[in-house]
Amino acid sequence: MPDLFNDNNKNNPTIPFRFNRLYVRTLILLAILLSVGQGLTQWRLSAVSDELYVIRYASLQRSQSQQIVTKALQLADDREQSTFGTNRNELRTIFLTFERYHLEGRQGHLLDRDITIQKSDSVERLYRIIRPHFEAIQTGTRAILNLHNTTEANLPAAQANLQLLLANEKPFLEQIDTIVRQYSTELRQKISRLQYIELYLYLFTIAILIGIGLFLFRPAVRKLRQTIARLVEAEKNSTLANKKLLSLNRSLKATRQKLFEASKQQHEQELNDQKLRAAYLIAGQEEERKRLSRELHDGLGQMLTAIKLQVEGLSRIRQSPTGTVSGVDNLNTLKALIAQTIQDTRSISNNLMPSVLSDFGIIPALKGLAEMQRQSGPVGVLFQTNLPPVRLDKQVEIMLYRVSQEAVSNALRHADPAHIIIDLFEKDDYLHLIIDDDGRGFQPQRSRTANGQGIHNMHERVELLNGKFRLTSAPDKGTKVQVSIPYHSQLAPHESDQTYAR
Repeated sequence: MPDLFNDNNKNNPTIPFRFNRLYVRTLILLAILLSVGQGLTQWRLSAVSDELYVIRYASLQRSQSQQIVTKALQLADDREQSTFGTNRNELRTIFLTFERYHLEGRQGHLLDRDITIQKSDSVERLYRIIRPHFEAIQTGTRAILNLHNTTEANLPAAQANLQLLLANEKPFLEQIDTIVRQYSTELRQKISRLQYIELYLYLFTIAILIGIGLFLFRPAVRKLRQTIARLVEAEKNSTLANKKLLSLNRSLKATRQKLFEASKQQHEQELNDQKLRAAYLIAGQEEERKRLSRELHDGLGQMLTAIKLQVEGLSRIRQSPTGTVSGVDNLNTLKALIAQTIQDTRSISNNLMPSVLSDFGIIPALKGLAEMQRQSGPVGVLFQTNLPPVRLDKQVEIMLYRVSQEAVSNALRHADPAHIIIDLFEKDDYLHLIIDDDGRGFQPQRSRTANGQGIHNMHERVELLNGKFRLTSAPDKGTKVQVSIPYHSQLAPHESDQTYAR
C-alpha cells in the first residue's frame, strides 16, 4: 500500500483518484464494523428490553395476589354488605389480570406487547414449584366470585375457599419473589456479557483505525503534504494579491456602508428636526393667538364696553335739561377711554411687530422695548449696546427682538425681578445678546411650567439662524439668557420702506 503513491509527481493526474479510492475503502470498512457492532448491540438491547417487561409483569403479580386476598376478605365482612357488588366486580377485574399475567409469564409470551422470550431451566423449575399455589389461588378466587351476598360468603364452603387463599398467599409471594430475583440475575449476566462484547468491538475498531492510520493514511498524508507544499509555493503570489484585493474591497464596502448609514441618520435627524420645529412653530403661533385674543378681550373689549356705556349715559343726559355738568364729566371720561383704547391698540400692534424694528432696526427697537416696560411697571429695564447704528439681516433682527421680548416677558411674569438688563454688543466677530435679571430664578432642567415652551421657542429661533443659545439660572440667583451669532456675516443693507412679517 505505501507503493500506491510512489509514482507521485508534479503532473501525475492519478493521485487524486487513488487517494479518493483509498478514502472510500476506509469509510466502507469503518461503516461495516460500526454497522455490525450497532446491529449486535441493538439486538441484545431488544432482548434485554423484552425481559424487562416480563420481569415487570412478574413483579405485578405480587401486588395483585395481595389485592385478591384483601378483596376476598372484604366480601366475607358483614360491614361491607352495602359494597358487596362493587368489591366482587373489582375482585373479578384484578383476578383476570393476575391470571393472564401469570399464564403469559409461564409461557414466556406477552400477548399485548407481542413479546416472546426463551426461559432458562431455572425459571421453568421455579414456575413448576409455584404452579400448585397459583392453581389453589385460582380455584379459591373463582369459587368466591360465584357468591351473591355476604351471607353466602360466611358459609363453611366459602370460608374454606377463603382459607385456601390465605394459606397459599404467602408461599405464592415467596416463590414469585424468587422468580423475579432469578430473572434479574440472568438479566444482569446478559448485560454484563453485552458490555464485554461492546468493549471487544470498541477495542477492535480502535485497532483497525490505528492500522489504517499507520499503514494507509500516514504514507498518503506524507505524499499529499509534499504536493500541497508545491501548490502553496506556486500560488503564494496570487494569494497575496487576492488578499490585498479582498482587503481593499472590504474597506471600500465598510466605508460605503458607513457613509450610507451616516447619510441615512443625518436625513432622519433632519426630518425629525423639521417635524419638531414645525410642531413648536404651530404651538408658538397658537400661543401668540391666545395671548392676542386675551389682550383684545381683556383690554380693548372692556374699554369698548365702557365707551358704549358712556355713550348711552350721554344719550340719557341729552334728554335731561338739568344734566349739563354731568354730561361734561361723561364726555371727558369718554375721551379718556378712547385715548386709552388707542394706546392699547398701538401697544398690541407694537407687540406683534413694532414699526420701529422694520423702519430703524434692532437698536431703536430694543430701546423702545426697554422704555415701554419701564413706563408700564415698577421694574427697571435697561438697554445698553456698543454697536454702531447699522442694520442687520432682517431675520437676525426679528430673532434678536423676539428673544429679548420673550426673555423680558418671562422675567416679568415668573421671576419678580427688580432690574432687567438687555445688553447687545459685538466681540470676537460675534454678535452677543444677553438678557440678565435679578429675579427668583429656577432650575432649568426641572422646569415643567408654561415658560418651558417659551424657552424652547427662543432656542429654536436661534438655531434656525445657526446661532448659539444658552440659558443659566438657579433659585434666588436670577436668570441669564445668552445668544451668540457671527457678526459680519449678518450685516445687510436695508431699505427704509421695508416691512417684515413675523
